[in-house]
Amino acid sequence: MSKVALVTGGTRGIGAAISIALQEAGRTVVASYAGNVEKAEAFSAATGIQTLKFDAGDFAECEAAVAQISAEQGPIEILVNNAGITRDGTMARMTRDMWDAVIDTNLGSCFNLCKLTFDGMKTKKFGRVVNIGSINGQAGQYGQVNYAAAKSGIHGFTKALAQEGARFGITVNAIAPGYVDTDMVRAVPEDVLGKIIARIPVGRLGQAEDIARGVVFLTADESGFITGSTLSINGGQHMY
Repeated sequence: MSKVALVTGGTRGIGAAISIALQEAGRTVVASYAGNVEKAEAFSAATGIQTLKFDAGDFAECEAAVAQISAEQGPIEILVNNAGITRDGTMARMTRDMWDAVIDTNLGSCFNLCKLTFDGMKTKKFGRVVNIGSINGQAGQYGQVNYAAAKSGIHGFTKALAQEGARFGITVNAIAPGYVDTDMVRAVPEDVLGKIIARIPVGRLGQAEDIARGVVFLTADESGFITGSTLSINGGQHMY
């Protein structure tokens, strides 16, 4: 029986590429989404991947979703915490609501879903957790104190949880993507995007599939000796 993988934010952009790559690697994938039903349905129709709507930042909704997946597909053995949002602004303009929304979705979701799946992984003596951080969690970014704090927190969360899971056959790793060719990045003004690309030594934006390949590697059955690590996939922009 193939292992069950949950990818949060798994129907668009980097998340969609991760979901597809895990399916191609033989996993049974469930991709979550927060709001865009039309795009999620189109993704499911095109790929055959089950989609499930819930707010990854809400513990109760996560609890219900994990129970549903476990009942329908079996226990979750692979978890990819990819859900993320931005609410950018300088400190002068940032509100507490903007802070809370990003921390809850980007970092709180990691707690919610690891908390709800870790005991099952312990029982199975197998688990693979990959948390999607960011280059901006490593290097910081102007106007993103909330996003940078959440993503930086993911890297510390990963190292700490890896120590708890290791003796149970559970690995916990992170990936820190650089600038990837997604709708969000393409929405950046052309002159700004040009400056970003000029700072990337390989001379291009990343592709969502670049990140997906890293996830497949870290979640492989054979990757049990890699834990507590952050894989930076950023074209050399930030060597950390």
